[in-house]
Amino acid sequence: MGTPSKKIRVLVVDDSTFMRKVLESIYNGDELMQVVGSAKDGREAVSMAESLKPDVISMDINMPHVDGLQATAEIMTKNPKPIVIVSSESKEGAASTLRALELGAIEFVAKPSSGIDLDMQSVKEELLRKVRMAAKVRVVRTASRLASTIQGAGASVKPVSVAKSNPRPIAGSGSDQRFPVVVLAASTGGPATVMRIAPGFTRDFPAAVILVQHMPATFTSQYAAQLAEFTEIRVKEAESNESLVPGTLYICPGGQHLRVTPTGRIQLDGTSGRINGYLPNMDVTMESVAVYAGQLSIAAVLTGMGSDGTNGAKAIKSAGGLVLAQDEATCVIFGMPAEVIKAGFADQVLGIDDIYQAIEKRVVGICKPTPAGVR
Repeated sequence: MGTPSKKIRVLVVDDSTFMRKVLESIYNGDELMQVVGSAKDGREAVSMAESLKPDVISMDINMPHVDGLQATAEIMTKNPKPIVIVSSESKEGAASTLRALELGAIEFVAKPSSGIDLDMQSVKEELLRKVRMAAKVRVVRTASRLASTIQGAGASVKPVSVAKSNPRPIAGSGSDQRFPVVVLAASTGGPATVMRIAPGFTRDFPAAVILVQHMPATFTSQYAAQLAEFTEIRVKEAESNESLVPGTLYICPGGQHLRVTPTGRIQLDGTSGRINGYLPNMDVTMESVAVYAGQLSIAAVLTGMGSDGTNGAKAIKSAGGLVLAQDEATCVIFGMPAEVIKAGFADQVLGIDDIYQAIEKRVVGICKPTPAGVR
């Protein structure tokens, strides 16, 4: 942390000379920022990230020679810096934007379709806000294996096998067979973090998994498709009124809140707007899962800004479920997990590479077959 007067040093990367000038003007016009260099393609970006050591990199995607995805992968693997994607490719739902976020980019801002100076002023405040935020984050090195996988270099992800078993019903539930329900809650830095967890899940994983990621509405269907490439568990965008089943990872649609009803059906709410500032709201999902699954509920509160998930963690812990919080060392932003830990609701505080194993251990412990003759 520098003194308050220290300016945020920004590297601008864009193949358009005009756009570089526009972005430089926006950043230099802010009293907290200073452009220290500009690059016209990803090759120059990688080199200048090393030599100039900027605080934040403003990165285009569609560039010649080395594009923004390749540059992001290389920077985040070898010389990580906070990266904000600023690209016409960043229209909500664009596959390339999600790839960049999975590779470790912090945030994105979509250029207006015309890309002219006047239109760029319409996103000026969003751009400055996200660059300021990025300058404060903890940069997490992206594993080179993950980067090469996302870049299509041929690396394959082999999930760990979980023995198939019949989940034991909740005591007193009669014929209503319940199974563990896992909630993954993530915000800023979430796509890259979830990419470290998802490959562990198998197609016969004896629990339902719900991912609540703060993400725009038009992103989540594409997110589900891309995440499915890296895990054996069935991945889908959640649909209203469908029943939860084990062996499926449900992604909460952006712009909607997801609840699980007492009968195990998914209920989507797209009319309530933000709840406590969040859309989707993680507390809403976790509190409903605590009611439905009780002691069979598991929550992992991952990287993100703010306090969403704290009330949900309280509900799951009170119901006898397990609450995991990602540790500070591996978080991009140690906000949401920190709030859960501070409130005393975290059963375990773990690095990102230990979270899947903790989930698997709990699920297998719940679902291991009851010995013959034991009721």
